[in-house]
Amino acid sequence: MGKRSQSRIRVPSEAAPRRVQVPIKAAAHTPLRLERLIHERLRLGIVSALAVNERLTFYELKKLLQTTDGNLSVHARKLEEAEYISCHKSLDGGVSRTEFSITAAGRRALDKYIAHMEAILAAVKP
Repeated sequence: MGKRSQSRIRVPSEAAPRRVQVPIKAAAHTPLRLERLIHERLRLGIVSALAVNERLTFYELKKLLQTTDGNLSVHARKLEEAEYISCHKSLDGGVSRTEFSITAAGRRALDKYIAHMEAILAAVKP
């Protein structure tokens, strides 16, 4: 058994990809960090849905966002702890009913988040 030959393909230097330095510029008048609490997909969905609806029930949010009870509960609780949404629980014919609405602080946080995303998009458009 002979020695295996290992062939290597060499790429001529002019065919090699070149590194291009791209200047990094921050979007004007915006912080470099996104609001992480809202940036998560499901939480952004919750505050966005509540921004265009006065109130939504737990079931309506769950159906709209296509998520599980546990997932919605965890994310709604985080938003409630940050006082971005409010939760109202009641009994409707002996059945527990949970309704959510966005707070003024939640509206401000969403508006700030949207403005930041718009600034990022404007900065990367040619």
